[in-house]
Amino acid sequence: MATLADIGLAGAINILSAFIFFVAFAILRLQPINDRVYFPKWYIRGLRSDPATSGAFVRKFVNLDFRSYLTFLNWMPDALKMPEQELIEHAGLDSAVYLRIYLIGLKIFVPITFLAFAVLIPVNWSNSTLKISNVTHSDIDRLSISNIPLGSPRFTAHIVMAYVFTFWTCYVLRTEYEKVASMRLHFLEAEGRRPDQFTVLVRNVPPDPDESVSELVEHFFLVNHPDSYLTHQVVYNANKLAKLVKKKKKMQNRLDYYHLKLSRNPSNRPLMKTGFLGLWGKKLDAIDFYTSKVETLTKEIDEERERVSNDPKSIMPVAFVSFKTRWGAAVCAQTQQSRNPTLWLTEWAPEPRDVYWKNLAIPYVSLTIRRLIVAGAFFALTFFYIIPIAFVQSLASLDGIERAAPFLKPVVEAKWIKSFIQGFLAGIALKIFLIILPTILMMMSKVEGFVSRSSLERRSASRYYLFILVNVFLGSIIAGTAFEQLNTFIHQSANTIPKTIGVAIPMKATFFITYIMVDGWAGIAGEILMLKPLIIFHLKNFFLVKTEKDREEAMDKGSLGFNTGEPRIQLYLLLGLVYAVVTPFLLPFIVIFFGLAFVVFRHQIINVYNQQYESAAAFWPDVHGRIITALVISQLLLMGLLSTKQAAQSTPVIIVLPILTIWFHLFCKGRYEPAFVRYPLEEARRKDTLERAREPNLNLKGYLQNAYIHPVFKGGEDEDEVDRTSGEKWETESALVPTKRHSRKNTPLPSKFSGSSPSYPEDVQKQSEP
Repeated sequence: MATLADIGLAGAINILSAFIFFVAFAILRLQPINDRVYFPKWYIRGLRSDPATSGAFVRKFVNLDFRSYLTFLNWMPDALKMPEQELIEHAGLDSAVYLRIYLIGLKIFVPITFLAFAVLIPVNWSNSTLKISNVTHSDIDRLSISNIPLGSPRFTAHIVMAYVFTFWTCYVLRTEYEKVASMRLHFLEAEGRRPDQFTVLVRNVPPDPDESVSELVEHFFLVNHPDSYLTHQVVYNANKLAKLVKKKKKMQNRLDYYHLKLSRNPSNRPLMKTGFLGLWGKKLDAIDFYTSKVETLTKEIDEERERVSNDPKSIMPVAFVSFKTRWGAAVCAQTQQSRNPTLWLTEWAPEPRDVYWKNLAIPYVSLTIRRLIVAGAFFALTFFYIIPIAFVQSLASLDGIERAAPFLKPVVEAKWIKSFIQGFLAGIALKIFLIILPTILMMMSKVEGFVSRSSLERRSASRYYLFILVNVFLGSIIAGTAFEQLNTFIHQSANTIPKTIGVAIPMKATFFITYIMVDGWAGIAGEILMLKPLIIFHLKNFFLVKTEKDREEAMDKGSLGFNTGEPRIQLYLLLGLVYAVVTPFLLPFIVIFFGLAFVVFRHQIINVYNQQYESAAAFWPDVHGRIITALVISQLLLMGLLSTKQAAQSTPVIIVLPILTIWFHLFCKGRYEPAFVRYPLEEARRKDTLERAREPNLNLKGYLQNAYIHPVFKGGEDEDEVDRTSGEKWETESALVPTKRHSRKNTPLPSKFSGSSPSYPEDVQKQSEP
């Protein structure tokens, strides 16, 4: 069991590591050769020039201005200077609201820490229960609830503090939910025109024997939304074409490089080897080789594009339908379109950058089966992953090492090695073991068939949170080997689990303290150093970068990584809420994490991360819900712990807390969540009216015509074919349109598809007569 000395050693190691990372970052970011690594966002915006393009040769790589090294830590206050509104304009609402999660941690835990240290620490420390008992304990345990004697009236202080902490947390959550909901509505009102504001994603279009998917979609919306329907774009299964385009791009880039090389030395045509990485094989003329490759791929792309365009089987029963107004899109996206609720399913279209095109080709009927299979796979992963995690953690403990390698006992019993193992090794072992998990969970989300990058990340984040809750939190708390943990849960009734976990919670405080220091202190400092992107950029720059375009692509802009970052924040929120009453000594470590992470990620969002999409903080209800879950878990575990302390009479008092917390969650869900799942018609109409007044001649159809065409088709389009007449007026006349479909009558407004096959020619003739 780790002592204060062990925690001190672990703290010294992690503080030193974090300091080294910060100093290394502060120096590396000043070097011109690393400018694209640490400031890629400004390059993307065209607001920063490459310092390696001018000046003396040495100055292209090394900063020789020694005065700049005197203020190498200025990046910290600089990261805090940008106002939040300017940050939203610079990086988007998603980034600004993501930072507010760290602010929530500070708002919750800074007051709680002061209150807990002022009230609970003296109450716990002033007892001698552990001192006079024969139970093995550490100094930290004497600061916890474990030091309170059985049935003591001092538990009243812990119950009162549990109420205070709950009410304060709920107050912070409500004010933040209200603030973020207001920010979202203001952002949607103030942001410029975007295609997704007018567009709805329609799925599970029913097959029709008489009409193609495109004709069917057009006629359906002309019938049911005659005043607002504008245009649509069907979705093609172009996954194979996308692979060919990507391969051609790679070959073309290499061809450009060798042309550039030849232009520098016209007398020497470049040669290459056809073997692995060009290290061996037959020598060929590089330009001729890649020209042939590009020509072959161009032919294959043209053939595949032609096949996809003309093959009806390549058209999926999915379409992006655009409307004349935001109001019309809101009505369609938020209502049921058919008497059969499984057909003509509508939802807001993700913005074009957010669309995950591969999954649009998945048949809708297979999604339920896919998600069922993935749910089973995730359950198995979560259930069985606890075995290797517990095994690794047992080996990373002092007793585990002595059992596995008895000959090392004299070594590990040395004082500083013992402190290192107990205060550092277990945390780093768990951190390493979880590295590959986010990749696995993201693959699962893609298999499930979500059609936007934001929904993929939110789904992966929810799974990661559940995994951390079960394996990292609960799995680390239950003492013993992996099989003992498994046996404990199998042979216990459900109502005894809170007691079992509650008893173990105080004993695991030291492990979580070391984990917070490893992951939350040194890990966050490592995030800003960006060692992996730094190494990869220079390797690419040396071996692969052949053109200026290559250099642009070699920059690792990165993103927020919501699927990995948010669950980690939730783990710390969970630990803080659980241990606030049980072991308050853990709270300062969490406060330091939230403060450090806020500064680091604010800097990264301003200078590095280039978010791939903008969801207008659609993830906030998930964040709020998970914090509520953590709060309820902390209350249940406290109730289980007190029931083992002969304080069962406190159960009716504490059981009120989860009831009040769930009621509070339902209140917030009903009051604020609609702003994140629906778009108010009032707001839509107001924005439409303002836009029509400011731009009366707007050619909206020209703006939306190609917004949701698959990226592989955009490069091959003739832009001149798109109607860009700015004076085009919106059609408002009612005219009958013939249709190939015999099951329904004609539809209002002219159709570009079905004019040659009238179903009711007499009606058309009557309508055309003056």
